[in-house]
Formats: sequence, structure tokens, C-alpha cells
Amino acid sequence: MKFNLITISLALTVFSSASALAEATPIDVKKTNGCGCCLSWMNHLEENGFAPTGEDIFGGLLVRLKLDSGVPQPMVSCHTAFVDGYVIEGHVPASDIRRLLEERPDAVGLAVPGMPYGSPGMGPEDDREAYDVFLINEDGSTEVFTNYPGS
Repeated sequence: MKFNLITISLALTVFSSASALAEATPIDVKKTNGCGCCLSWMNHLEENGFAPTGEDIFGGLLVRLKLDSGVPQPMVSCHTAFVDGYVIEGHVPASDIRRLLEERPDAVGLAVPGMPYGSPGMGPEDDREAYDVFLINEDGSTEVFTNYPGS
């Protein structure tokens, strides 16, 4: 009887883990080789229900990819990701990506230009500088999607 309970418990654990992995939202991250903040941002995504995959791209080609994907030059950051038809540029918090995917606006995606200290992957949030997450509209214009005050 004990063996059956252990087997059932183990099977439920494996099933639960597989279900959690199956529910993770895939996100494809294009970055430069050896970028520690990109890897930290990918860890942030993974901790928040995403399944990031990374691809290293030479710097000049990465810039061309950003511009060709509809990211305006003033919105450029260090990495570019693609999730469910949207472009995610820079250190955008996972919660904003979730909100984008729930609301589904007619837009290119989201961007955090530059590399603000305290944004995901860029240092502790409890000591962050103020920054905005921008919605990139189809016409290339932008508007504030979320504002994060400094702490």
C-alpha cells in the first residue's frame, strides 16, 4: 500500500511539473553574446511564467532586426523579444507583458528604452530609478503603458 501511495504521489508531482511547463508562455529573445543583463531579464521572465529561449545575434544585425520589427530608434535597448505577435524591447517587466497579452491592443509591442537601473535584470527593484514602459503603436508613435516611480 505504501508503494502505491508513493507512486501516485510521484506521478502527481511529475504531472504538476509538466503542466506548469506546458502553461509557460514561450518568448523568443534576441540578444548579443555574453550579455549578463539579458540573461538576468530572461531569468525574471522564467520566474514569472514565461519560457524564454535566447539566440545570440551580432550587434549590427540585432539593430537591423529591431528597426525592421517596428521599434523606433529612441525606444532601442539591449535585447529584443517576440511573444505572440508582439515585440518586447528591453527590460520590460513580466507583469506588463502579461497585461499586453491580456488586453491585446493593436500595437507593435512594448519597450523600455535604455537600461534603467532597477528594471528587471538591471539591479534591485527596491533601489530603482524611475522609468516608463512604452506601448509602441503601429504608426511608430509611443505612449506610456506603465510608469514605475523611483524607490
